[in-house]
This record gives sequence, C-alpha cells and structure tokens, in this order.
Amino acid sequence: MGEPSRRKFLAVAGAGATAGTVGLVAGPVAAETRRTSKSAKEGVVAHIADHDSSEISLMVGDREVIVHDRDLVNRILNAAGGQ
Repeated sequence: MGEPSRRKFLAVAGAGATAGTVGLVAGPVAAETRRTSKSAKEGVVAHIADHDSSEISLMVGDREVIVHDRDLVNRILNAAGGQ
C-alpha cells in the first residue's frame, strides 16, 4: 500500500469513520484507562480495513499510527454495529 494520504482517507471514510469513532465511546470498558501526558492532542480517526485482523490505522493530525489490538477492534466493530 502506498503512502497514506489523509485527504484520500477522509474522502473515502466519510461518515462511516465518524460513526466508528463515536462508537468507541459507547462500548463497555473492562477497566478504566486514563490519558497520559503523551496522549494525542489532535482529532483521531480510527480505520479498520480488515475486520478479521487486529490492525487499526489511526489518523492523527497529518500522520498515521498502526495499532495491533484484537480486543479494541472487536469493541469498535460491536459499537459500530448499532445498538
């Protein structure tokens, strides 16, 4: 895959990415997690390209961060599935 483009990503993701991001807040949380001084200070958009993997692409400002977290993928997909 080529260099990620924030504009291309946002154009393709549109409202779906927003719904998935909002869904992050709605899911149940097993343990409370607190932000640290290193937490993102900009908007963050999460993208899951392969629902069977543990990989999440986070678009933070003008950069992309890849995270591997199967539990987080499942929580986002469950939240995005509706209530």
